[in-house]
Amino acid sequence: MIYFLSDAHLGSLAIPHRRMQERRLVNFLDEIKDKAEAVYLLGDMFDFWYEYRQVVPKGYTRFLGKLSELTDMGVEVHFFTGNHDIWAYDYLEEECGVILHKKPVTLELHGKTFYLAHGDGLGDPDRKFKLIRAIFHNQLCQRMFNWLHPDLGVKFGLAWAKHSRMKRVDGKEPPYMGENTEHLVLFAKDYLKTHPDIDYFLFGHRHIELDLMLTKQSRLMILGDWISQFTYAVFDGEHLFMENYMEGEK
Repeated sequence: MIYFLSDAHLGSLAIPHRRMQERRLVNFLDEIKDKAEAVYLLGDMFDFWYEYRQVVPKGYTRFLGKLSELTDMGVEVHFFTGNHDIWAYDYLEEECGVILHKKPVTLELHGKTFYLAHGDGLGDPDRKFKLIRAIFHNQLCQRMFNWLHPDLGVKFGLAWAKHSRMKRVDGKEPPYMGENTEHLVLFAKDYLKTHPDIDYFLFGHRHIELDLMLTKQSRLMILGDWISQFTYAVFDGEHLFMENYMEGEK
C-alpha cells in the first residue's frame, strides 16, 4: 500500500487541539506501518518549520519519532515542502531518513504515472501570493532570516502563519470553486496538454477533499487536511481511494 496525505500544520497557534491532532496523526502512521510500502507527505505537515544550522523548532517529537521508526523499518517516507515548511534542509533527511522534495515530482508507481506536488504556486494568479512566495524561496532572504535568534524567528513564523489563517472565514480555506475556476484543476488540465500520460494528479494545499476525473485516463485528487478532516489517499497497486481516518477503526 502507498499512502498520501498533507496539511497537518503541526504546531499551529490557530489549532486549539494541537497535542490531540499530533497524536491522531502518529496513531495513523503507527497503524499503517506494517502494510505501507511508502508514505508521501505532500507539504505543510508543519505550520512553520525553519532549520537553523544547529537548531530546529521545539516540539513534534512524537511525529518525528514515528517518521524515524517508519524509515528504520524500510518504509519510504517522502516529504514534500509546502508553503509553510519551505525551510527544510537536511535535518529531516539525516535524522529521520525521509526523502525530501522541494519541487513537484512525476514518478511511476506500479505502472501508473503520478504527478505529486503540494500545490502552492501552481495555476494561482494571485500576485501578492507570488511575491511572498518568491521572497520566502529567495536564498538571500533565507540567509538574512538566519541572523534572527531562533526564539524570535520561530515565534515570528508561527505568529505569521496564525495571522494568515485567521484572516480567512472561520480560519478555513475557501470551499471548492468549481472545475472552471479551481486553480489546481486548471493547472492539471493545462499540464495534460503536454503530458497526456499522467494517470493521477495529487495535491495538498487547498484543504478541500476533491476527487475529479479530468479525462478517461487522468484523475485529480486534493487531499483535504489533518486538522479537521483527517483524510488521505491510498493506492493498492491497482486502485486509488480517498479515505477518512477514524481513530480506533481498522
